[in-house]
Amino acid sequence: MTDIRQDVGQLLWFGFPGTELDPATRARIAAGRMGAAILYRRNVAQGDGGDDLAAVAALNASLHQAAADAAAPLLIAVDQEGGRVQRVRSPGTVWPPMLELDGFDRARAATLAAQLGEGIGRELCALGFDVDFAPVLDVQTNADNPIIGDRAFATEPERVAELALAFARGLDTAGVMACGKHFPGHGDTHTDSHLELPRLSHSLERLENVELVPFRRAAKAGVPLVMTAHIVFDAIDPDRPATLSRAVITDLLRERLGFAGLVLSDDMDMNAIADHYGAGDAAVAAIEAGCDGVLACNDVASQHDMFETLVRTAETNPAFRARVGESAAAVRRVKESYAARQRTAPGLDVVGCAEHVALARRIVEGERGVG
Repeated sequence: MTDIRQDVGQLLWFGFPGTELDPATRARIAAGRMGAAILYRRNVAQGDGGDDLAAVAALNASLHQAAADAAAPLLIAVDQEGGRVQRVRSPGTVWPPMLELDGFDRARAATLAAQLGEGIGRELCALGFDVDFAPVLDVQTNADNPIIGDRAFATEPERVAELALAFARGLDTAGVMACGKHFPGHGDTHTDSHLELPRLSHSLERLENVELVPFRRAAKAGVPLVMTAHIVFDAIDPDRPATLSRAVITDLLRERLGFAGLVLSDDMDMNAIADHYGAGDAAVAAIEAGCDGVLACNDVASQHDMFETLVRTAETNPAFRARVGESAAAVRRVKESYAARQRTAPGLDVVGCAEHVALARRIVEGERGVG
C-alpha cells in the first residue's frame, strides 16, 4: 500500500500566496503534500501593460518543476470562464460571459462555444495551466441569482448541456482539462455560497428535468472533472450540503448519472462550509461522500488542518484509509493519462492574439458587421 501522507497529498487542491513560488509552497509540493495548485488574481503579476504574462508562465513552470521529484506530477488549475470570472486578463484576451451565446441560433452558438473553449484553452496551455474550472453547467433559471447569472451558458437545460459540452471539447482540443460545475446545480439559488449556505427545496422531478440535465450529459460525454456545490438539496439530502453528502456524490452522481471522472469539492474556505464545519472535518466528510479532491484556496491554517485531519483519520480508520487510497489512485491515473498526451504548448504570442480578440468581439457584438 502506498504511503498515507502521499495519498492524502494527491487529494489536496490548494491556493497559495504571491506572484512567485514561496518556499513553504515549494516544500509542500516537493514533499507530495499538494496534488494541485490553484491560481487566483493575487498570483498574477502586473506589468506596465496589465497582466505580466511572462511572469505567469514562469510561475507555472516553477510550480511544475517543484513537483519534479515528487511521486506524481502537479496539476495547475485556474478559473477562466470568461465574463466576470477570469483570472488572467488583458493583455490576454478578455472573454465575454458565456450567456452571450444564448442569443445565437443553435448551430452557430455551438460552433462559437467550441471556438471559445479552444481559444481559452490555447491561452491557458501557453501559460502552463492544466485544468480550467469551466464550463459552468448550472442552468440560469433565476434572474436574481447573485452568483451564477451570466456565467451560465443558457436558461434552458438542454441548451446549457449542448453549449457547455462544446466548450469542454474546445478545451480538450487545446490540451486543457475541463471541470464542469457546480453539481447538482447552482442556477436557481437566491444566496451566494461564498457567503452563506443555500438551500433548494425543488422536487426530485424538477431536479431531474432541469438542474441534472447538463450533468447527466457531461457524465455521458466523459468530462474528466466535476466540481460540487455547497448547497443543501432537500429532495436528495436535507441534512448535508451536496459536497459532504454521499447521497449526492456517490449515489446520484456516480451511480445514477454514471460519472466516472474525478469529483472535486468547491472551495472549502467558502462560508457555506467554513461557518458550519471545521476544515479538517469537512475534508473528511467530503472524501467519505465520494469526492476525490478538496479545495482550500485561501486559508493556510485550513490547508494544514485538512492535511493533518485526513492523515490522522486514515491512520485510525481502515475504511477511510481505503477510500483515500481509491481516490489517490484515481487522481494519479488522470495525471498519467494527461501527461501521456504530450501536448505541445503554443507560444505566449497566442495569449491575446488578434484571432482571439476578434472572436470575443464578434460574440459581444452578435457578429454585427462581420463579413
